[in-house]
Amino acid sequence: METGDFRQLTIDGEVCRVAAGTPLKDACLLAGKEIPTLCWHERLTPASTCRACVVELEGSRTLVSACSRLVEEGMVVHTDSPRVLHARRGIAELLLSVVEDAQVPELQELVQSTGADVAHFRFGATLAQPTRDDNDLYIRDYSQCILCYRCVEACGEDAQNTFAIHVAGRGFGAHIDTGFDRSLVDSDCVFCGNCVQVCPTGALMDKTEWTLRQTGEWDESCIQVSETTCSYCGVGCALDLHVLNQRIVKVTSPYSHPVTQGMLCVKGRYGYEYVQRPDTSSVHSSAP
Repeated sequence: METGDFRQLTIDGEVCRVAAGTPLKDACLLAGKEIPTLCWHERLTPASTCRACVVELEGSRTLVSACSRLVEEGMVVHTDSPRVLHARRGIAELLLSVVEDAQVPELQELVQSTGADVAHFRFGATLAQPTRDDNDLYIRDYSQCILCYRCVEACGEDAQNTFAIHVAGRGFGAHIDTGFDRSLVDSDCVFCGNCVQVCPTGALMDKTEWTLRQTGEWDESCIQVSETTCSYCGVGCALDLHVLNQRIVKVTSPYSHPVTQGMLCVKGRYGYEYVQRPDTSSVHSSAP
């Protein structure tokens, strides 16, 4: 027997009962309806910016974001109506005018599910921006940015609480900024790389990965992942070491880990170079 506070709603003709406070996206998933997302992230507050997850709600003038709209008693929701599919197709085509979908699996899935025309809006709409390479750890390519707010949320209350970046400007001038267009070194950034971890498009990328991609040496199919525990302190953060040609090229952390929940500090994410320094083996071999 069910106990607690539940809401009954209808999703594509099927009556469902879900717990109060459940986002529509999760309710749809429980009903067997997969909702596409881009800006949504399992560890971040929904920003509802990409609109890829829109669904049609009877009685609502506009389509609603399934990632942030909570279920209500008596809702009647349509996830694949002609209006919804038309909106998602337009969103996919607009996003394709900004980013290369090869690095964005979620966008590839959205394009395939909606039948979007890859070349519809590709007529030079993207503002050319030089890649910002002002530190040794990661690069910023804002020409690939879709303003999903993931990096801002990860830098803020959801993870790091550094608040080094924010969205500045309005309309076509909106962009991710460090405050007065400062370099990262001169900003409040602590180089934890959590913004890089959650970026869906490659607008933020680890310097090592970016360099290997530029030279054509990055091969995702050849990367092996090894699990270990960070050795810098006693917190016990879990690390996934991405190894290419017997060299660590990237470090991430699983979102399911109870300690890190996918987020790391600068030492955990970027302090791995000592492992492959040529003089490390001689130091260990001389130990008693």
